[in-house]
Amino acid sequence: MTVTVSLFGMLVAVTANPLSLGPNGTQRELFIDGHMIEKLTGDVRQQLQLPEPKEVVLTTDAPWEGNTCAYYTIFRDGDLFRMYYRGSHWDTATKKATHREVTCYAESRDGVNWVKPNLGLFEFNGSKENNILLDGLGTHCFVAFKNENPNARPEARYRGVSRGWPLGKTGLYIYESPDGIRWKMTQSEPVITQGAFDSQNLAFWDARIGKYREYHRIFVDGIRAIMTATSDDFVQWSKPELLGYQEGIPNQHLYTNAILPYARAPHLYLGFPTRYLPNDGQRVEPTLMVSRDGLNFHRWLEPIVPESAPKDRGGNRSNYMAWGLVELPGRANHLSVYATEAYYAGPDSRLRRFEYRKDGFVSVNGGKRGGVLITKPIQLGRLADRLTLNYRAAEGGRVRVGLYRPDGNAILGFSLAECRALSGDQLSQAVMWKSVQGNVVGKTNADISQLRKSHPVLQLRIELKNADLFSIQFQP
Repeated sequence: MTVTVSLFGMLVAVTANPLSLGPNGTQRELFIDGHMIEKLTGDVRQQLQLPEPKEVVLTTDAPWEGNTCAYYTIFRDGDLFRMYYRGSHWDTATKKATHREVTCYAESRDGVNWVKPNLGLFEFNGSKENNILLDGLGTHCFVAFKNENPNARPEARYRGVSRGWPLGKTGLYIYESPDGIRWKMTQSEPVITQGAFDSQNLAFWDARIGKYREYHRIFVDGIRAIMTATSDDFVQWSKPELLGYQEGIPNQHLYTNAILPYARAPHLYLGFPTRYLPNDGQRVEPTLMVSRDGLNFHRWLEPIVPESAPKDRGGNRSNYMAWGLVELPGRANHLSVYATEAYYAGPDSRLRRFEYRKDGFVSVNGGKRGGVLITKPIQLGRLADRLTLNYRAAEGGRVRVGLYRPDGNAILGFSLAECRALSGDQLSQAVMWKSVQGNVVGKTNADISQLRKSHPVLQLRIELKNADLFSIQFQP
């Protein structure tokens, strides 16, 4: 399912400095922003991709849960999937909460069928037979993550953040746990106080910079916005900075940012921020954004989970994205995300799974007439021996690639005309060329390693007809 959109800054001048694809030249690049693109010609455009709706995976029908459960966190921990969320309920008749907010826990072996274990940690209505793992300060919007810091203390193998409200001071409090179940506050005072924090704030170990990174909510001139800070020890944090976006983007309410490093291309930060529409029935809708430095983002304006996705997503705050992007067993070509529905609507609410193809957030699409994507100049790395594509071609569609010098001249043996057309649907298909001399077709060749000395900088011209291109990667 696709939505056609335009790319901000599509036509740009050739950069004097060629793009580097990582230390070895093998960094996977997605066409999720304009970073790789110099020009699109003909019937070619960027298209925002929408994840495919799947099954409801959780219904919040326990007495300590209810119709305002929210701020879900989902991550994979070995063979186990962990889920953290707020348990709460709102009586629409009396316009009051029917019980205190608590933090709940669920787990799964497949990401689809979830169990709410009886943890026996906190009492609710006279019984400890429940899945509550946090009570009191921090339960409004608690978020947990697996601490990937190689120097992490055993008792802080898992970390968490939350707002103190309605207890404690305004700010972001930090938590730690040895097992992801039993939590304690790391210190009694909030570590970040510049912000509003009344939504899903989050943090993670950012291996790219070797620090912890957090994202939280703030108001700027009455508009919900997102800030970020970093830390070496999870206690002392840098001064928070507001996120930046591309020029010309409208100023909109954004929160529950759902930002995380993309594991298949760790230099990218993906975000699924909720856009809040206060003048339109207080509706919310998840969107997509991407960054290469964690601070400046390219935002896409269309919702990725529209109200038309099933079902009950059009009401007040009824369409939040969970924080998490996971690969499920048996779905090796796909990634799953989750979004809420039926907030405030009934006796309980629901969490539904949605599915992307890997790298399939935005594509460069070639229509029926076809056209060509021209990349910016690329510096070939020392391990760039073959070029692979993640693409999907419809019936009768094709993809071809030519290698060209930055002056526009084709590299002998690697032009578009000499490329073997690709069809079908592949996540990692090597591009091959045919040596053509007169009417004699030579051996098909995918090896481009010989070009590293003679043509260390080149441009790709990718012909697309009835096809979508999601990512490229030079591989050994």
